[in-house]
Amino acid sequence: MSQPDAKTRDEVTRLRAELEDANYRYYVLDDPALTDAEYDRKLRRLQEIEGDHPELVTPDSPTQRVGAPPAEGFPEVEHAVPMLSLDNAFDEDEIRAFVRRAGERLERDGETLAFCCEPKLDGTAVSLVYENGELASGATRGDGRTGEGITTNLRTLRSVPLKLRGATPPGLIEVRGEVTIAHDKFEALNERARQEGGKVFANPRNAAAGSLRQLDPRITATRPLEFNAYQVARIEPDPGEETHSGLMARLTDYGFRINNLLQVVHGSQGLIDYCRDLGEKRDGLGYDIDGVVIKVDDLRLQRELGFVARAPRWAVAFKFPAQEQVTRLNDVEYQVGRTGAITPVARLEPVAVAGVTVANASLHNQDEIARLGVKIGDRVSIRRAGDVIPQVVRVVEPAPAGDARDIVFPSQCPVCGSEVERIEGEAVARCSGGLYCPAQRKEAFRHFAGRRALDIDGLGEKLIDQLIERDWVKTPAALFRLDAAQLTELPRMGRKSSENLVAALDKAKRTTLPRFIYALGIREVGEATANNLARHFGTLDAIIAADQAALEAVEDIGPIVAHHVHTFFQQSHNLETIEDLRAQGVRWEEAAVEERPQPLSGQTWVLTGTLESMTRDEGKARLTALGAKVAGSVSKKTAGVVAGPGAGSKLDKAEQMGVPVLDEREFLSRLEAWERGDTPSTPGEAT
Repeated sequence: MSQPDAKTRDEVTRLRAELEDANYRYYVLDDPALTDAEYDRKLRRLQEIEGDHPELVTPDSPTQRVGAPPAEGFPEVEHAVPMLSLDNAFDEDEIRAFVRRAGERLERDGETLAFCCEPKLDGTAVSLVYENGELASGATRGDGRTGEGITTNLRTLRSVPLKLRGATPPGLIEVRGEVTIAHDKFEALNERARQEGGKVFANPRNAAAGSLRQLDPRITATRPLEFNAYQVARIEPDPGEETHSGLMARLTDYGFRINNLLQVVHGSQGLIDYCRDLGEKRDGLGYDIDGVVIKVDDLRLQRELGFVARAPRWAVAFKFPAQEQVTRLNDVEYQVGRTGAITPVARLEPVAVAGVTVANASLHNQDEIARLGVKIGDRVSIRRAGDVIPQVVRVVEPAPAGDARDIVFPSQCPVCGSEVERIEGEAVARCSGGLYCPAQRKEAFRHFAGRRALDIDGLGEKLIDQLIERDWVKTPAALFRLDAAQLTELPRMGRKSSENLVAALDKAKRTTLPRFIYALGIREVGEATANNLARHFGTLDAIIAADQAALEAVEDIGPIVAHHVHTFFQQSHNLETIEDLRAQGVRWEEAAVEERPQPLSGQTWVLTGTLESMTRDEGKARLTALGAKVAGSVSKKTAGVVAGPGAGSKLDKAEQMGVPVLDEREFLSRLEAWERGDTPSTPGEAT
């Protein structure tokens, strides 16, 4: 094969530049420079040359978006900065309340604050990481902390730059955004599927999510996906932008598409006017939105406001009213949840609501049924609350007197026959059967084995159902007494599958205290609360011994949650189950907070750069065990910054603010001293 001459190399350079510019003008500027036919002709010519001269192929060539072989599965990717959810606002009063809270926390008039607003796109969130200007990795949101690595699939999107524009791209930048499908392209996609006998998607959001998770990226490449950037999660070195809107403008210079309706407004009235205006435009946008994302525009003020639980204090999502449809209520059935809650479920004449066929909807509880005055046979209005959970909103047309039937709430559990009880002050009625009730047992086991709890690989819903129906397991501890020979008696459980499950159960015996607390299924104790309990008390025994007042002293735990936790550990059968789990070899890492010094209590630390003797997560864990909080940004309140090789803007900011900076050697020395309890707690003090 002949070597490419200078003329061929020049043609390759020219074609790539023309195609990259065409992508930029089409996706970012919305100002196409080439017709589709011209674009395709140039792309085919580039493919032809690269086919003749493979040595000219580069990772960022426009030809490299398609053609990788199918993957066997997606790797887990831990987000360096968690992809948090947003709190919601559903009316204008809640927008005003958000502005007021922001102002109060910042000790200024909230009405003077600038906010950046943009449509809340109804797609699937992803994160893109660029190193030295080139796309290094891409991942789904996942659970917010860990997503799926789908880099190869994301490379197929023409609206995702493979290489950032500009002469001096940042050394590291993480860009987050939403992948969507426009209405007209969605309809064309479904029409093609109908003609070819393929899968017809329910709505653009499902189509986008499913397309991104194809194991064969060549399939992803055939889907009309578009990436719209909405946030810079990390950027090093810091370019010095002072506002979120400024960073968004910078992203367009790098080659990203941002929403053209992004706008900066002031105060609550500016926000309300924007939301009203966008609501009127919603039906004509050509793509799905379910609200408005509102962010404090000043990045310094964002850092000052900080975060709470899983959401930032500096942002909120204003949700538009969900679309509603009218249909007939045919019947009501009752489901029993993990905590025994009896939930009435409306069985409906199927109806399309916001692009999804709905046949079931929640009636929530007995009080809601009474409030609605609904009867079987009525025509009712259905909406998808938060565009997710369908619910009955109101009675539109009562059934004729002879056809209407009252909805009678059961006095006995529909699964086990135990008495249904309702505690005074609670709206929810519950089965009193506890683990005696198979429905509660099944839900409790699914929760216990779930990915965020003990993460027992292979113990799925159908297998749990079989184990409980055969009465092989009545408490979670019984899972660890199962053996491979016994499991092979189950349908579709061969020797290898049985051995794999036993191995997974053995692996699950080694966990962490927060995961174990979460796995216990205590009412209203989610992952964040479980983490707070573990961090505050250090050991399970300390939590068990805590009274109501001690539990209420834990961060973000109020009287109700404290009552649930205290009550759970007062029940002898729960304590017996925990002891049985211990007897089966279940162990968890305990920080033993009450026995260790807490010299860094109340301090906030920042880790940046690369640590050579430990991971940053290990460094964070050791600081946390000493009472510190570890943050992702530097402020005047930061007690100290640990800077390893590669530290960038955080180190610069610490030096500008006069925040003490420790290198890794000094950090290790101080860690060991702090853990012994024989050194001052302030970084600037001499040891």
